Amino acid sequence: MKLLVTGGAGYIGSVVVQQLLAEGHTVEVLDNLSTGHADSVLQGALWHQTELLKVGEILDSSFDAVVHLAARSLVGESVSHPERYWHGNIVATLALLDAMRDAGVRRLVFSSTAAVYGEPAGASIAETDPTMPTNPYGASKLAIDHMLTAEAQAHGLAAISLRYFNVAGASGELRERHDPETHLIPNLLKVAAGEKESASIFGTDYPTADGTAVRDYIHVLDLAEAHLRALQAAEPASHEIYNLGTGTGTSVRQVIDAVREVTGAEVPAVEEPRRAGDPAVLVASGARAQERLGWRPTREVPEMVADAWAALGHEVKTMSRTSQSPAAPSPGNRAPAAPTPAVESPAAPTPGGRG
Repeated sequence: MKLLVTGGAGYIGSVVVQQLLAEGHTVEVLDNLSTGHADSVLQGALWHQTELLKVGEILDSSFDAVVHLAARSLVGESVSHPERYWHGNIVATLALLDAMRDAGVRRLVFSSTAAVYGEPAGASIAETDPTMPTNPYGASKLAIDHMLTAEAQAHGLAAISLRYFNVAGASGELRERHDPETHLIPNLLKVAAGEKESASIFGTDYPTADGTAVRDYIHVLDLAEAHLRALQAAEPASHEIYNLGTGTGTSVRQVIDAVREVTGAEVPAVEEPRRAGDPAVLVASGARAQERLGWRPTREVPEMVADAWAALGHEVKTMSRTSQSPAAPSPGNRAPAAPTPAVESPAAPTPGGRG
């Protein structure tokens, strides 16, 4: 297939592009680099450095599908500047849907989020659970889900929304590189590397086994594979939704222990009060994705930590696992920054990429 990947220079998008190229697909990337990185655009992908609002200048009838990952995604920013999320997520996606309709491109896989569920009552979250986002970021993603349902019903779009839980890990050199960095594992690795004095544990009085919050961590390689399966599974005039998680919860203390084991570092942790709105447990029910997509994640938290640590150029000390995960696909060649939009990324002398 010929595919357009929006946000393909970001952390998750670059790994999705990597897997699409490995499967022999023709890939073009649209990314304005507001949060992505030029050196994450892999060799073999045509890169358009432009805004999503200009996607109509790129899409034509030669494309088979779109994988839509481009978005603003900071919860705090969405609260202080909600208008950025209405424009950057909702309005921009409307422009994408208009361009797809005009070009006759009728297949879309959308990057959604578990934030649409807000603060669920149950520990294991199914796609049928109520959606009550507590911030404009989650609300913007839920609004797009509603848009896709209407587009499928009115205009025959084949659409699938993938609601991510906590994504972690790396694929070769493709790793998390957020600014600011708000995710637990990258911040713990900064402590292990001596870039930060200590990590913070927000809340030690949750009704969990060790008192800290429990989350469902999923390896970015497993997540990317789900996108490929969704592209094949999308059906005309239908909008399906899938939670992407492992179905297994890991506490903050357990993640810290995994980081200490993998890195061999002490990783001091400071106990702090709970953050407002943080649920005790957020774990996905992956039954629907397993049944309908035939997708099952295989990688566990220690491997996520080890891959992320190795991507930073450090030696992995030890890694406890019950079983060995399948090997990751070989990363594509990293491309230097493109001086102009829509250029074919030249081959680089070393493997890997950055995201």
